[in-house]
Amino acid sequence: MKAMMSGIVVLCLLLAVVPDGLSARAAVSQVSGSQGRMAQAPGPASSRMSISGTDPAFGGIPTGTPTADVIPLTLAEAIDRGLKYNLAGVLGQEGIRTAQGAWRLVRSRLLPNLTAGVSESEQQINLKAMGFGSFPGIPSVVGPFSVFDARLFLTQDIFDLKAIYDVRSATELSRAAELSYRGIRDRVVFVCGDLYLMAVAGNSRIEAARVQVDTAQALYDLAVDLRKAGVVPGIEVVRAQVELQAQQQRLIAAQNEFETEKLNLARAIGLPLGQKFNPTDAMQYVAFAPMTLDDVVQRAYRDRAEYQAALALVRAAELTKKAAEAEKLPSLHGVGDFGVNGPAPGQSHGDFTVAASLRIPIFQGGQVKARVLEADSALRQRQAEAEDLRGRIYYEVRTAFLNLQSADDSVKVASSSVTLARDQLDQAQDRFSAGVAGNIEVVQAQEALATATETYISSLYAHSIAKGRLAQVLGVAESSFLQFVRGNS
Repeated sequence: MKAMMSGIVVLCLLLAVVPDGLSARAAVSQVSGSQGRMAQAPGPASSRMSISGTDPAFGGIPTGTPTADVIPLTLAEAIDRGLKYNLAGVLGQEGIRTAQGAWRLVRSRLLPNLTAGVSESEQQINLKAMGFGSFPGIPSVVGPFSVFDARLFLTQDIFDLKAIYDVRSATELSRAAELSYRGIRDRVVFVCGDLYLMAVAGNSRIEAARVQVDTAQALYDLAVDLRKAGVVPGIEVVRAQVELQAQQQRLIAAQNEFETEKLNLARAIGLPLGQKFNPTDAMQYVAFAPMTLDDVVQRAYRDRAEYQAALALVRAAELTKKAAEAEKLPSLHGVGDFGVNGPAPGQSHGDFTVAASLRIPIFQGGQVKARVLEADSALRQRQAEAEDLRGRIYYEVRTAFLNLQSADDSVKVASSSVTLARDQLDQAQDRFSAGVAGNIEVVQAQEALATATETYISSLYAHSIAKGRLAQVLGVAESSFLQFVRGNS
């Protein structure tokens, strides 16, 4: 009877190990899928990025108490705050915790499992119900009697190659999550820097628009004075007034766009709700130090966290396949218990059970083959994604180089255009003041200057963000975004 009860206990303890293995495998699969999505690198950014409600990099967690003052905000401060409170960064941190939790869950299969239990019962047994007939001198009903039992239970996987590969795979998944988080931080730096530079460009447009309004106001006043002197007809006054109102409308639009861009930036970096601020860094042209394409590509392969995460996912998939293949191999497990039992705590005696079991898979209905096939398919997908990312990095670097060169040339041309347009406006004003020509030339010259100024501001923004984009595609945005934007590699 005691041997039978011990066998039942051992069987129950062995079966209790199975759900842990299933949940661990499910956790590894879940983390693999989530980290695979995290490892995808963001696509090329447009020159003026749109705000998407589904992109966490444009969201943030408002933190702090707003003040009544308008606080100054530098580019470095905006990036630093974005790294702390941007939604993408916060979610990335939680992704690491998820992967670490799955790793701990899988690793628990290789560690001892120790539990304790205490029970006390009152029993009465009908021996006839168990198939025992009446024996002389032995009653058919035994009891009631008390049974006390206090016991420690130990289970341990002594050797399970599948569990070992599962732990190694989960370790690679945890590493992939950490690498993906690095890539997310680079993405956050780029987005926050882009939004800041957009706001700076918006502020520059306001300043340019105010200059145009002052110029248009001066031309209008001049036209009124000349009209009173009988030098020019009334149409010149009307034309100057129309141009003045057009410039005022342009100023209103620029102010509204600037405030909207500041709101987008405030959200991405998690400023307190309602906090007023102004960007303080000025946008200026700084030539970028020359770099060779081959060196930059190799640097990107080395430093891009997304690519290293993709390689870690490939290694995790390889180990998962080996774990699936190991299911057809024998495994050794041990169980044991030690405790005391008796009719009462003071009348108990110690006993123990130690058992080892060797599981030899013989026929599993094709489960192992199916899991190996599934794991091999997942491995091929991870390999294809890694190769695709490798190619995408190459093209992203080349695109960043082209955009940077184009933006550099555009700044030079736009700067020359502003100088020429300003000279044209000065000459038109002189001709109008001298009564040689009407102010239609002045209006046209002022519109040309406004267009040239807008082009110059846009080209400055494009040049700055092209340098920042190059830092991102190289995988060094967090450490070098400011240096790249300021022209130092």
